[in-house]
Amino acid sequence: MRHLIDLVKYGGEDNGGSSGSSGDDGQGGVLVKPGDAHRRPGHPEFASAQVMPLESADWLLKSASRIEATFTEPQEATDWYMAQLARHAETFTGRYAPLAAPDAIARRLAARADIVGGWWATGGRFLSVNLIACSPHRERREYVCPAR
Repeated sequence: MRHLIDLVKYGGEDNGGSSGSSGDDGQGGVLVKPGDAHRRPGHPEFASAQVMPLESADWLLKSASRIEATFTEPQEATDWYMAQLARHAETFTGRYAPLAAPDAIARRLAARADIVGGWWATGGRFLSVNLIACSPHRERREYVCPAR
């Protein structure tokens, strides 16, 4: 039996919105900076915000127009993800941890885990490349894949 997975890539270059991020409060909770409210689903600007949501599953609540590609096979999604990074690598600024090997990414996708990446790029831009597993999402089972 073959299991099909809907993997949805969202993102793009962001210019604006909050530059803050969530962080650990030292007690296992997550801090949300005041400027990050629009990154939560309950905020009126959430649907149109051009920045990543604070929780990866919340991409599934964004407009389907934000979808750049869909995949049913983990290796196909991995190849596309790696191609996106290669395409933009020259623009990355700063230092980042090494990427996981493609076979490790494919294994995570096969286990229905999300792949979330973000890199600062030249000109103050931010590249967000995310593969979000759905049908249903493994942590937010009530979230469905957006219509494509």
